[in-house]
Amino acid sequence: MRTIRVETSAATILLTEAPEPKVRDRQTGERAVDAVSGEALMTLGVVYIEEGESSLIKVTVPEGGISEGLALGAPVSLPGLVARPWESVFNGQQRHGIAFRAAAVTPAAFPASEGAAA
Repeated sequence: MRTIRVETSAATILLTEAPEPKVRDRQTGERAVDAVSGEALMTLGVVYIEEGESSLIKVTVPEGGISEGLALGAPVSLPGLVARPWESVFNGQQRHGIAFRAAAVTPAAFPASEGAAA
């Protein structure tokens, strides 16, 4: 499926769930790994705020892309963020959604407010 690059320069992204290992198989506990590099994957939750609207999303990041100094509620940067539509059939029910993936997650600064003095 096609991946769509997500432009984040005008957005505020806040960390809402700390990174944790992504599980491939919940029954066995097998961890998910990148199909190309073999690197273990992590998931984290963020709130993505742009133009007065917000969305809670889960983002997958390679384990080596998790930076030190991340704090819940703090702004983060997601370089290389892409969205990939997906669909599958589970127990006879068709499901679909959007998966988000980034190359890394790093601490960021809150954007300056438009009315702030220079």
